Amino acid sequence: MKTIPIQKHGINASQIVLGCMRMGGDWDKNSPITNEHVKEGQHAVETALEIGINMFDHADIYTVGKAEQVFGQVLKSKPGLREQIILQSKCGIRFAEGNSPHRFDFSEEHILRSVDGILHRLGTEYLDILLLHRPDALVDPEEVASAFHKLKSSGKVRHFGVSNMSQGQMKLIQAYSDEKLIVNQLEMSLLKIGFLETGIHVNQEAARDNVFPEGTLEYCRLENIQLQSWGPLAQGLYSGRSLDGQNESVAATAKLVQQMAADKNTTPEAIVLAWLMTHPAGIQPVIGTINPERIRACKDAFKLRLTREEWYTLYISSRGRSLP
Repeated sequence: MKTIPIQKHGINASQIVLGCMRMGGDWDKNSPITNEHVKEGQHAVETALEIGINMFDHADIYTVGKAEQVFGQVLKSKPGLREQIILQSKCGIRFAEGNSPHRFDFSEEHILRSVDGILHRLGTEYLDILLLHRPDALVDPEEVASAFHKLKSSGKVRHFGVSNMSQGQMKLIQAYSDEKLIVNQLEMSLLKIGFLETGIHVNQEAARDNVFPEGTLEYCRLENIQLQSWGPLAQGLYSGRSLDGQNESVAATAKLVQQMAADKNTTPEAIVLAWLMTHPAGIQPVIGTINPERIRACKDAFKLRLTREEWYTLYISSRGRSLP
């Protein structure tokens, strides 16, 4: 199996990551965590480990902190597990409160305070990776660099990255920080194909309608920055979810995925993930389900690689028109 970028930084992570956004129940900060939530989290973690996933993705906002609390209970119940896994969390999104609006905050004070909260909820002394969640329009790269330095020096965070950022935004932060950014988590899937369309549409009018930041894919590849995909399963559109209200290309692509899965004696989930993982950038999908059956359905993606013809067949079907 080809080495993916994150492994080149000495992090022995699986190419599939379990996203923990759905742990902890609802997003009501007043509703408590229940024993059922903890059991649900345990089953998800155990199933992930069973199929070879050893990396877990969090954010301080997921179910308003309850996702990390549940995971912390799972770690507490399994002595020794922490050193066997890779833990990643994110900070920077702040919800509306009082007279303050929903906003993004990369101030040094907020980053440091957020990490302390994350570590407390997870019940661990360190994060393997901290990501800045969404671009802060008021970012001061010197503050970010100072926060990174303090977190690294204290042993609270070992590596750093970003989420939903362009190459220009990454370069700005990197110019002031001695800590190399090693991850960029972006929405990429068979449904969200902007990361490919940006390259395909060079010198084409269609490029004006594409929002994926030009050059970001190539920059990450050149700098050995791990591209992580959030939403890689496209909310189940290609693996059994109702297609009511979807356009023709989604329905046609779902049919192709299911036929390919049948031909290869595997699951639609494995095909959809393998489509991403076949890309030579070494994309690392972050699956957002905590349903044990759906987690197991992803298992074959570790070993499955599509031919160039199969890959392009799915890509062209998803875009709903031929290539230029």
